Amino acid sequence: QEQLVESGGGLVQPGGSLRLSCAASGFTLNYYAIGWFRQAPGKEREGVSCEGSSDGSAYYADSVKGRFTISRDNAKNTVYLQMNSLKPEDTAAYYCATVICHSDYAEAVGYWGQGTQVTVSS
Repeated sequence: QEQLVESGGGLVQPGGSLRLSCAASGFTLNYYAIGWFRQAPGKEREGVSCEGSSDGSAYYADSVKGRFTISRDNAKNTVYLQMNSLKPEDTAAYYCATVICHSDYAEAVGYWGQGTQVTVSS
């Protein structure tokens, strides 16, 4: 059964850091571009970051640029989202998905994870 499973969310104070993981099972991530999305209550889903585009570049939303970093470990079949300098407005459920990673946005196609909650609060 092919699936993506996110982990690493939690409660963190403003200015803190978290690293989210997106582990694939039932298929090999090597062949897929992966993106991270988030959705806060009452707000639309937002594409946060993606990588694996044809030119090797990564995409970051302006709201997270310079603070978040996407990476992957193919040996572990896992993609990560390192989140630093977290702000209360980063509070949301975070999801990973297989994507087409465009230069200016992430287009979700195929698999989605179940999400992990990130809460930034003092």
